[in-house]
Amino acid sequence: MIAAIPNIIGWLAISFAKDASFLYMGRLLEGFGVGIISYTVPVYIAEISPQNMRGALGSVNQLSVTFGIFLAYLLGMFIPWRLLAVIGALPCTMLIPGLFFIPESPRWLAKMNLTEDCETSLQVLRGFETDITTEVNDIKRAVASSSKRTTISFQELNQKKYRTPLLLGIGLLVLQNLSGINGVLFYASSIFKAAGVTNSDLATCSLGAIQVLATGVTTWLLDRAGRRILLIISTSGMTLCLLAVSVVFFLKDNISQDSNSYYILTMISLVGIVSFVITFSFGMGAIPWLMMSEILPVSIKSLGGSIATLANWLTSFAITMTTNLMLTWSVGGTFLSYMVVSAFTIVFVVLWVPETKGRTLEEIQFSFR
Repeated sequence: MIAAIPNIIGWLAISFAKDASFLYMGRLLEGFGVGIISYTVPVYIAEISPQNMRGALGSVNQLSVTFGIFLAYLLGMFIPWRLLAVIGALPCTMLIPGLFFIPESPRWLAKMNLTEDCETSLQVLRGFETDITTEVNDIKRAVASSSKRTTISFQELNQKKYRTPLLLGIGLLVLQNLSGINGVLFYASSIFKAAGVTNSDLATCSLGAIQVLATGVTTWLLDRAGRRILLIISTSGMTLCLLAVSVVFFLKDNISQDSNSYYILTMISLVGIVSFVITFSFGMGAIPWLMMSEILPVSIKSLGGSIATLANWLTSFAITMTTNLMLTWSVGGTFLSYMVVSAFTIVFVVLWVPETKGRTLEEIQFSFR
């Protein structure tokens, strides 16, 4: 609810901007609101979801993000940016009254020693015909075995039971951005122009639509295939796609634009970029946020999750700021850099990331003790 307020003000500041300072202020306010929402939404979804649906419901968050990106691409082709900013304020405005109709997280209520409210909230979420005794007892046991205090210090994060899940959460969220996905999505039009595509805006819009479809497939697969295997498939595919695109751009520098080979390489680069976005959406798009909300113990969710989210957005900021510079330096070199990160991510997942499918939040968090 609080996050919706700077979002609304930010969009209005952008829409009615008289000079660039209004745009900066609006974007800063948007960043503040989105920073809060990007962490609280996956955590809330994980804490209210039944064990057998947690993956699918958790990835709906990323599905909504990709749908929002696609809408921005699509509407941006036809609507002036000032009107687009007003449209951006509408979901934020709907969020405030909408939140009055959803219950508080049962696990957060249990952590705050509001046991009766916890049981009521869980009963509403599971349905009044459902027996929630076992789940309530699991939540109470997990809260009782964690820190009794509602806050935790930075020093305490160094304990093994906290350090391991925190490093895994930070690692996945940082590597998600270092793969260059935001650089590709934010500068898609420039990249398509460099690849030789004539209608780069239409290609960008199509890229957004494909990302929505691929994330939708992931939503269906998550609770069937598992998190680990999807991450391995996703990062392996990303590595191969980035390598292919990198090689194509290096080759294109030495070929005449009128030749048949140049056209073939343009098509390969286009397929490679689209395939990169698809393979990213199969795992690295949704799963890092989902796993971070699953593996962090309830006692460090606020501090640990905030650190992980901060690391994610700082990395996103760094990639966004450097992509244009790197593309000017070398398009092939840019994709090669992202490929090296994706290759390391495969190793990171294989060696350190556990499977969380089919386990309660309490079981997952107890396994790190």
